[in-house]
Amino acid sequence: MVSSLDTVAERLGLDPTSPLLVMALTHSSFAAEHNVESNERLEFLGDAVVDLAIADLIVTRYPQLDEGSGSLVRSRVVNEAALARAARRLELGAVLRVGRGVRKENGAERPSLLADAFEAVVAALYFERGYDAAKEFVHAALADDVVAAALAPGDVDPKTRLRQWAESRRLGTPLYEVSAEGPAHAATYYATVRVGDLVAVGEGRSKKSAEGEAARAAWLGHDDA
Repeated sequence: MVSSLDTVAERLGLDPTSPLLVMALTHSSFAAEHNVESNERLEFLGDAVVDLAIADLIVTRYPQLDEGSGSLVRSRVVNEAALARAARRLELGAVLRVGRGVRKENGAERPSLLADAFEAVVAALYFERGYDAAKEFVHAALADDVVAAALAPGDVDPKTRLRQWAESRRLGTPLYEVSAEGPAHAATYYATVRVGDLVAVGEGRSKKSAEGEAARAAWLGHDDA
């Protein structure tokens, strides 16, 4: 019977018993409980590989974009929300090894954990099969996001869009409150934004990304979105 791990490994072109793949799917909460290495170092490398692969795709396929527009496209693709969506398409949440507390809270589906896991499996692929294989995988996983971003590279970020909307309705400046949970090296940030009677929340791996996700939720939730 084919397991979820077998399916993920096949999509990556890796052996399901690969120690690097297993490490890439090991969150720090599981690592602490079982005295094994987490995916944090792989995530660090994978972040750079994904960034380079997407920059390569933008420069190669969209020669009409200048440096500024290309940077905007990349920022809309290489971010927590987009990487988490890619991880869900790969069904990484089903095979991500997390600690008991995180599992109890369904934490394996958190965008921050999924985005980290995506970057970590990219790094595992880089080590096992080389940069070209990792690049092709990233391109396949995120090509649709790049296409959508390239169609409108000048779109403003969610916080700016929400602020402009609020100002146009004379609601004042959106107010953000941010808290963090977990150790400093692997904290999850939670943001709440209030504008008029509208309240929305978001989470992320940084204060900035959490605020951006809250702004996005607020924008999608207002009456004339």
